[in-house]
Amino acid sequence: EGVASTDPAVFGRNYFSRPSAPQQEDETDAEECAAVLAEASSLEKLAKDYAHPEVGVSRTDPAAFGLSYYSRYSSNTHQDNLITAKSTIK
Repeated sequence: EGVASTDPAVFGRNYFSRPSAPQQEDETDAEECAAVLAEASSLEKLAKDYAHPEVGVSRTDPAAFGLSYYSRYSSNTHQDNLITAKSTIK
């Protein structure tokens, strides 16, 4: 008998087409799964926003937009201070 040569692929195991392989998703199932996951993600964000409304609100200094009733030019104390300053200058 001579030398016998065999191909190693002959004894290999195909993990994708064997009977015990897990079923693979087809394209429509994968698209539907992606859509469901996207909807679940948006619902999770909505639930977090509802549970914690303070998250995502930018805080600014109230003095930047507020009206100061004590140092405005039309207040009585400012007018009084202006009059006393003018009288002390004379």
